[in-house]
Amino acid sequence: MSRQLASKWLKTAALLKYPVAAVHIPQTKKFNSGNLLNMLSHYGMVYIKPVVGGGGYGVIKVSASRGAYRYTHMKITRSFTQFDQMYRSLIRVKARRRYLIQQGIHLATIQGRPVDYRVKVVKTERGWVFRSMVGRLARPGLVVTNLSKGGTMLSGRRALAQSLPHISRKHKRREMRSLTLTCTNIMESQFPGVGQLGFDYGLDHSGKIWILEVNTRPQ
Repeated sequence: MSRQLASKWLKTAALLKYPVAAVHIPQTKKFNSGNLLNMLSHYGMVYIKPVVGGGGYGVIKVSASRGAYRYTHMKITRSFTQFDQMYRSLIRVKARRRYLIQQGIHLATIQGRPVDYRVKVVKTERGWVFRSMVGRLARPGLVVTNLSKGGTMLSGRRALAQSLPHISRKHKRREMRSLTLTCTNIMESQFPGVGQLGFDYGLDHSGKIWILEVNTRPQ
């Protein structure tokens, strides 16, 4: 049976040990008032996510600009003039579990809807093999792309062509596959027994690949 790891912290920390992977990982910190204010000041936009959880559950987008603070939870956006007001409201609506803060990546979009990628690999007798590479287009109005939240599945080629038409699809798919193999080797060395992995990648408007999450029980 394939080993499973629920904690996003554990998986992120493992990849951060290796510079070849670390350059693709958004800055990630524990959720608290000080870290949130600091990261908003630095990046302008972040996502807060449950340390344990999947399917886009509990993910909230938080941003700050021109003296205003706002967060988007599901389809509802709330705005505040003071950070403390926003933080108190955030505490009330977030899931009652441990959270982390992740640097917000401005993902490439299709008709204004963010798109990301899920790449699945499985361990077989012949070694690790690719099972799929698909794009996931967010449901209109949502910040998460998960299919369980109404996202639309696209082929990887189509998602790349429509979101980043100025970038070579062939080159970017090859780059994602190479990064996947590198990170798979790291994950297996750090967590012996993993038998399947799902890498969630986001591409920003320049085409840089960001590792948003690693799943050991990919759907």
